[in-house]
Amino acid sequence: MSDLLPLFPLDLVLFPETPIPLHIFEPRYKEMVGECLREKRTFGILRSNGQKIAQAGCTAEIIDLLRTYPDGRMDILTMGQRRFSVLEINDERSFFRGSIEYFEDEPGTAATSDLKQSTLDMHAELEKLASLDALRFDPDNPYVSFQLAAQLPVDLDFKQALLEMRSEEERLRVLLDYYAKIIPKLQAMRFGKNRSEGNGWVH
Repeated sequence: MSDLLPLFPLDLVLFPETPIPLHIFEPRYKEMVGECLREKRTFGILRSNGQKIAQAGCTAEIIDLLRTYPDGRMDILTMGQRRFSVLEINDERSFFRGSIEYFEDEPGTAATSDLKQSTLDMHAELEKLASLDALRFDPDNPYVSFQLAAQLPVDLDFKQALLEMRSEEERLRVLLDYYAKIIPKLQAMRFGKNRSEGNGWVH
């Protein structure tokens, strides 16, 4: 059953084409990652909150082994690749493996350039208000929504829902709705802070 995908349940959501560093310290995952490094294989990251494991995740390619420790621990840098659904879990080894099925966006669900630009503009405004690191985004990327969502300080339920959506247009509209709700709140907080610093009180 060598076609089974090694699975790594974590309390995070990995998106395609987004990087994430990982510290590998559990013996079973040191074994798993070591095997993936030797065989140049990917593994799958599934969101887990300690009680429940998501049925959809994203494969992770190890793009750099950053550091190894005398006890076998590792720091690695991974890059999200393809989304998948778990069909069946196999627990014959120390780590989970899964029979999986890859999925992509449905045909005809690409976003228009205007929708992409509107979302990028709103995200840039959020970056300024929330003091986020300014990132460069390629508007021609068909999955720019994932790049945007990876930077957002939002709960994992929100990110998991975006990961499972099969429409870039839908994901961008969900993000626009989020920006439309959070940006006015941040603007009000900044206005209040400025007023407070200016005269010591706010109406």
